[in-house]
Amino acid sequence: MFTGIVQGTATVITTVMKDQFMQLTLEFPLPHCDNLQTGASVAINGTCLTITAFSANQISFDLIMETLRVTNLGELKPGDQVNFERAARIGDEIGGHLLSGHIHGMAVIDQIEQPQDNRIVWFEAEPALMKYILPKGFVSLNGCSLTIGEVKDNRFNVYLIPETLSVTIFGKASVGDRINLEVDSQTQAVVDTVERYMQQRDS
Repeated sequence: MFTGIVQGTATVITTVMKDQFMQLTLEFPLPHCDNLQTGASVAINGTCLTITAFSANQISFDLIMETLRVTNLGELKPGDQVNFERAARIGDEIGGHLLSGHIHGMAVIDQIEQPQDNRIVWFEAEPALMKYILPKGFVSLNGCSLTIGEVKDNRFNVYLIPETLSVTIFGKASVGDRINLEVDSQTQAVVDTVERYMQQRDS
């Protein structure tokens, strides 16, 4: 379980591609490498991955076919940076919203506005996901818990403060970037329940 409060960025050291499988090794900031354990979960760009090996501040993960299909992790190359969050522990403050680390799909940045001390980023997402994207609701984008601003057709925006831009890879984001998206589980449950009710009522 994760909170959507990104703890920093890690740098891609190696990517080893095999048949629909990738081994990914990242270099983390040393202060975030205490009490590492093989089998522990870490969210990388919002995707829950399992530590397979580690040495000092270099941590390795295995990415299977479904992860490569649904997320942007298969596009990584050495030198790229990713957002990370280590798994939440009982008693931790939940500063964002609860996340599973199971990515539902990707959104594409199609516009960036830069007013003073702010950044407004517009995303386009597939219609099947947009029914869960509601104004003032929650969404996770590359692992960041964010509040949705405006929603227009298949587009929505979020407002990013300087702290988010400095701690996450959104500070270097560009139009065209593909971003991992996890919808809010409570919103998904409500929308799906209402849809099922309406279908049963009309049948």
